[in-house]
Amino acid sequence: EVQLQASGGGLVQAGGSLTLSCATSGITFGPFDYYAIGWFRKAPGKEREGISCISSTDLSTKTTNSVKGRFAMFSDKAKSTVYLRMDNLKPEDTAVYYCVADFRPPCTLVADWYEHWGQGTQVTVSS
Repeated sequence: EVQLQASGGGLVQAGGSLTLSCATSGITFGPFDYYAIGWFRKAPGKEREGISCISSTDLSTKTTNSVKGRFAMFSDKAKSTVYLRMDNLKPEDTAVYYCVADFRPPCTLVADWYEHWGQGTQVTVSS
């Protein structure tokens, strides 16, 4: 059974930084494993938006244009944890952030691709 536990959200001022964590279980990060792991967000009144993802096959990543240069996704295989480092946060980054996973790489920023979703962590950026 796949479980995704996101944490690290909070209230931060514009220009600040946060690092979100997603502790995974049921996914192995070995060189011959197949997975796609990503981060999505959902702001009030808006559709779910894919932020960043990584594919197991070649460790390639995808990042949406609105956060390029500010957000970075990385992983700690020993801890089976993926992270989303967020710098220079803006009020429009306010949303609930979700960690997602699927066993079908390559990864995509399309929400419907992912079978497994974590519970989400709230990020609020004040102006």
